[in-house]
Amino acid sequence: MNIVVLDGYTLNPGDLNWAELQSLGRCTIHDRTQSDKIIERAHNAQILLTNKTVLTREILEQLPQLKYIGVLATGYNVVDIVAAKTLGVIVTNVPTYSTMSVAQLVFALLFELTHHVGNHSDEVKKGRWSSHNDFSFWDFPLVELAEKKFGIIGYGNIGKAVAAIAVALGMEILVSTRTPENYKTFQASKTWQVSFVDTDTLFKTSDVISLHYALTAETKHLVDARALALMKPSAFLINTARGQLVDEQALANALNNGLLAGAGLDVLSTEPPSANNPLLTANNCIITPHIAWATIAARQRLMNSVVENVRCFINNKPINVVS
Repeated sequence: MNIVVLDGYTLNPGDLNWAELQSLGRCTIHDRTQSDKIIERAHNAQILLTNKTVLTREILEQLPQLKYIGVLATGYNVVDIVAAKTLGVIVTNVPTYSTMSVAQLVFALLFELTHHVGNHSDEVKKGRWSSHNDFSFWDFPLVELAEKKFGIIGYGNIGKAVAAIAVALGMEILVSTRTPENYKTFQASKTWQVSFVDTDTLFKTSDVISLHYALTAETKHLVDARALALMKPSAFLINTARGQLVDEQALANALNNGLLAGAGLDVLSTEPPSANNPLLTANNCIITPHIAWATIAARQRLMNSVVENVRCFINNKPINVVS
């Protein structure tokens, strides 16, 4: 099998090993591939692996030997799934590999918003504490999370992991999901309760909202000016899912006008963002560069799953098929 990796650098910038994948066939690994180089690099590939390199119908139609696309991620919107299916190309993804890492970053963002650890550490190192008249100081209101309402939009593996952590902090869980009936057994098996509500109720009543939907035509700009206007001025928004779930200008306006206490974002609509993205200068907005998935433990699980997906395809027993 001729295997081509189009953009392997983010998965493995050098701290992991491609050896198991390379053992499965002739393997060419590119750190990155610009759109005008895809056809040239993938022309003879039977197995093509991509993370964020977009594979459109036009591109797929020019790859006559292609039999399999492995997405090096959970989300697979970078591939024209309809075209792949029409052309008889199997597409797989890697579900669940980053669940706990993403859940961890949700709370890293939230804790920064509620305690501003980075700012206070910087001020101490500047000598401000040493010269202060009192034993303690703070620059922002410090927020305790216990007994507050934590709203989760989307209740897959990550949403459930986030809920468990929020419960450990003493928070009340509200969930908006398209299929609440699917979670009755899950809820009954826990010692804590989940309240399933409609999305508007969740926006109105939550003190923290964390987004965990996939990006679809229906979920694009789920958080728009109307939704933001429903939120409490004291509430926080966390997004570790997809940037386009949020109308960025509307969120910037809400933050700058004091309609929202803060936002913690690991994703933006365009990545890397343009220099004029309104959220880069918005008040009380923490932005990390899409790192929730990228702990070494999560990337090793991703690598292992990618190899297993390819191995199963070669053995005519494909798993994690999305096309």
